[in-house]
Amino acid sequence: MIRNIIKSTFVACVLAFSLGSCENDFDAKIYGKLSTTNFPATAADYESYLMDCYIPFTVTWSYNLSGSNMHNFYVSEGGLNRLFDMTTDESSPWRIGSWGGAFTYYGEAQFEDMKLAGRGSMVPSNHYEKIRDVTRFTKIIGDIEAADPAVLPTELQQEYLGEARLLRGLMMYYLLHMYGPVPVILDPSLVGDDAAEAALERPTLDEMTQYIADDLEFAVGHVAETQSEKGRYTADYARFCLMRHYLNEGYHVNGYYQKAYDLFGQFKGSYSLFQNGDNPYAAQFMIANKFNCETIMAVSCNENATGNGSEGNFNPFSWYALSWEVSKYDDKGNPTPFVKQGGGWGQTFNISKHFYDTFEEGDKRAETIITRFFHIFGYWVTEEHLGSVWDGFIINKYPIETETPFQGTDIPLARWADVLLLYAEADVRAHNTVSAQAIDCVNQVRQRAGLHNLDPEKTASKEAFLDALLIERGHELYYEGCRKIDLIRFNKYYTLLKEAGKDPSSQYFPLPDYAVKQAEECGKTLTQYFTRDNYDGPKR
Repeated sequence: MIRNIIKSTFVACVLAFSLGSCENDFDAKIYGKLSTTNFPATAADYESYLMDCYIPFTVTWSYNLSGSNMHNFYVSEGGLNRLFDMTTDESSPWRIGSWGGAFTYYGEAQFEDMKLAGRGSMVPSNHYEKIRDVTRFTKIIGDIEAADPAVLPTELQQEYLGEARLLRGLMMYYLLHMYGPVPVILDPSLVGDDAAEAALERPTLDEMTQYIADDLEFAVGHVAETQSEKGRYTADYARFCLMRHYLNEGYHVNGYYQKAYDLFGQFKGSYSLFQNGDNPYAAQFMIANKFNCETIMAVSCNENATGNGSEGNFNPFSWYALSWEVSKYDDKGNPTPFVKQGGGWGQTFNISKHFYDTFEEGDKRAETIITRFFHIFGYWVTEEHLGSVWDGFIINKYPIETETPFQGTDIPLARWADVLLLYAEADVRAHNTVSAQAIDCVNQVRQRAGLHNLDPEKTASKEAFLDALLIERGHELYYEGCRKIDLIRFNKYYTLLKEAGKDPSSQYFPLPDYAVKQAEECGKTLTQYFTRDNYDGPKR
């Protein structure tokens, strides 16, 4: 997988498409000697061409595909942890650190400065430019569709199309949950069409929902069930993504809850909750247990990678989860959990005391959160120092296991525990009753965490069960890049953040000013804010 993606970066310099025909650089440009007249010419070329679509989903410091200096979705610097975890009740604002700016206001759920982002802006993060990546994916999809069967056999063509559409669907999925519906080009014949590329207005939520569903549904039927490379996407991962999408949008699209429920029985792999070790929840994230029985998909990381794109995916999470002040050894000379690395760059990611206190006593998942550490200046930092020495507790979910610059811990994208919780939710939402099977799915996850079954009062009604389920999802999936999406789906984003002492400035991130201005220059109206009709907070 890593090798294939590296190979594809050569192709990534072929064409660059823009969604703004009012700009001087609108026309597609050729940056290398390759062109569509001589590439792709073989089945291997088409596979390499397809691999371009993975580039935003790899983990390097940044990438250049249809724009420059873009953050990958899963890199700690500006990816999903920063946008979907820091911005929720999981985390306290990072106020003690010296970086300030976006690293503070994301944690405060204040997004106004995101309007000031430039095209290549990394602080604040600007993922809006990925609408151009969507256009690029559409071009690739069109070229694969037009491939000569004598060069690319039909069966292989359909697999590649499924993979490309899964990646395009995921791209749109994340953009939707960052900004709301955004303008995209999904018809290959419209790539390069001035009028189509100047249509810079938001589609409706129903339209954007359907765009994503169309791609993911196609992927479910066409992506390969198994792949020879770890980390390359499979049909089961497509099923997971579609199941999640159906649940998110089921409140406004008839039949989606039932479709999410039905998908549970369509997974082909033999998955189960990881059960090895004294704390199997913690053990599943360790390097020795990569792609275990619970893993449907993960970003496969290499502990020897340094962040250079030619060396494969790397995981820099620990550098953002640790203060520079943590010591390798405690007051008795014993090694701490940080002995192989020492301090990080800054504890931009943390667990708020408010969130930590929601864990039940004996929950093994809470053992992956460190609530005290020994300071390099020779004293223990405890809960009493919150607000003065540190802002929140230390995330040790992805432990430091090697002395290399970055860890080789994989980045989880889809786990069976998540599927069990999604299924329980789909069952209740589709059938308006709390079934024994839904309760059992949640209890399986709780039992693995060392907890007793749900108390009867938490299963007595649909509302009580969903409340308990949201708590369970928070504890099971913390800092896996889905908390903000979950809170919005449960209509609790504003409510729970207010309880945590935050006041979100908007439900979704505002679009950059330059995009709104560009649309105006083209005679279009691109609304800066999007708010769902059922949002539990103030409309923007």
